[in-house]
Amino acid sequence: MGGWGSMIFFGGMILVMWLFMIRPQTKKAKAQKTFIDSLREGDKIVSIAGIHGKVKKINDNGTLQVEVSPGTFFTMERSAISMEYTNAQNKPADAAK
Repeated sequence: MGGWGSMIFFGGMILVMWLFMIRPQTKKAKAQKTFIDSLREGDKIVSIAGIHGKVKKINDNGTLQVEVSPGTFFTMERSAISMEYTNAQNKPADAAK
């Protein structure tokens, strides 16, 4: 039983690691991709560097033109937009409506 017991223990460790580490990361990555794909012109966003702005144009090459102040535009990669920061910034505005 010693050989089988250690194999069951090892299998259990792999299962626990999958449940608590790999699966949540996969879900978070899928949510981030869905968020990035759902960005539209006029959305208020926050970059991973903390830059606040509004999406003005979505380019075909995977970049966004973001207006950070009236007349000032940045070009950013879609992957540079933070889902957590953007949702946190937009939540109080949604709650006030």
